[in-house]
Order: sequence, then C-alpha cells, then structure tokens
Amino acid sequence: MIRTILVLLFLLCFFIISIPLYLIEAIIGHFDIHKKERSSFVIVTTALKIIIWLSGIHLIVKGQEKVPKDQAVLYVSNHRSYFDIVTLYPLTNNTTGFVAKKELERIPFIRRWMRYMNCQFLDRENIKEGLKTILNCIATVKGGCSVCIFPEGTRSKNGNKIGTFKGGSFKAATKAKCPIVPVALINSFVPFDRNTIRPVTVQVHFLKPLEYEDYKEMKTTEIAALVEKQIQETIDANVGE
Repeated sequence: MIRTILVLLFLLCFFIISIPLYLIEAIIGHFDIHKKERSSFVIVTTALKIIIWLSGIHLIVKGQEKVPKDQAVLYVSNHRSYFDIVTLYPLTNNTTGFVAKKELERIPFIRRWMRYMNCQFLDRENIKEGLKTILNCIATVKGGCSVCIFPEGTRSKNGNKIGTFKGGSFKAATKAKCPIVPVALINSFVPFDRNTIRPVTVQVHFLKPLEYEDYKEMKTTEIAALVEKQIQETIDANVGE
C-alpha cells in the first residue's frame, strides 16, 4: 500500500510539473519537431523509471543489444497490463510511439504526452479509424520514429499465456519495410493484478529482429503466427526464473 501511495503522489507531482513543461515542449516543437519528440521521450522515460523504482520492480532485461540503433523498428509485444508500457517504454531505443486504445485519449494529462511522442490511439470498434491508425504508424516509422504495438488487440486475461496475434498489426512493418522486434514480457501483470503495487521481478526479452528480407514474402497472418510462437516459447522457457 505504501508503494501505491508513493506512486500516486509522484504522478500528482508530475502532473503539476507537466503544466509548464507542456508550454516548453510546444515552443521547442515550433522550431524543431524532432527535438520536441526527443526531449519528450527523455522526460517521460525518466518519469517511468522513477515509477519502476518506487514500485520496487526488479527488471531482468535480455537481448536489448539486438535492437537496431540506427533505424526505426516495429516493437511487437505481448500485453497483459498497463504496467507493460511502464516497463517497456524506457527500454526502447530513441523515440518510440505506442499504439494505445482510444479510451486513453480521453485523459488530458496522458493524452498530451502521448501525442508529443507520436503515439497513436486505436478505435477497435471502428474499422475505418483502425486503418487510419495503421497508416499513421507507417508514416511514423518511415519518418524515423519506432512504433510499439500489442497485436493481441487487448490485454490477455491468462497471465503469461498470450492471446492470438492479429495480422493487421504487422502492416506497419510490411509497408514501412522495417525490422520487427519481438518482445516477451514476463510477469509484468503482477503489480496491478494483485490490487496494489508490490515488488516483483519482471523479465523483458528482446528477441532477434526479423529483417524485411526475412518476412517480405510472408502474409501478415503468417508473420503474426511466427512472432506469437517466438514470444510464447520465450515466455515458457523463462517463466520460472
């Protein structure tokens, strides 16, 4: 309970500090949009690292050196909890936008920071808007900013057992011709699923990237099945550690 209170107090302080930061970031963006993206990335990742520390989360990170540092990629991860983003975002290289559900756009404090970092809001009930989100992701990756997506479409309810990956999530990669970086998250759901933030070990495994040449002849559904299999096998092999 104490850790939960500390995190909530920090979020309150960050909300207050964010008010002048919004103005500063807007001014920076007026002169250099990419500099605004980078500075917003630093601010938010710093805040998330503090939340991880206050939560008492012990991170075990493997394979991070496999991620290309000189180009934008599509991160593809299993999804179980809101804490997935808290865990994964500070570990991404350079600026990265997340694909998040439309409901988060209703929260002004979160919405503004997410927009500053090229995050996209997905309306799962509107096919037309969903296509627009994918097109925005393609443009984002082509513009040099990585994108992270959770291809299950919603949070899994089965612990470390992942749901079915949807092929449409991979269109951003096939159209942008960028590397796909599978990411396996283990036990990232525990802090929130126990009704209070508590110390736990969370594993983050960055798998070998799939280069465009590796998947260009595959259908998106085939890519989805392959990446899903790789992530689940990684989880199964490491869940007991």
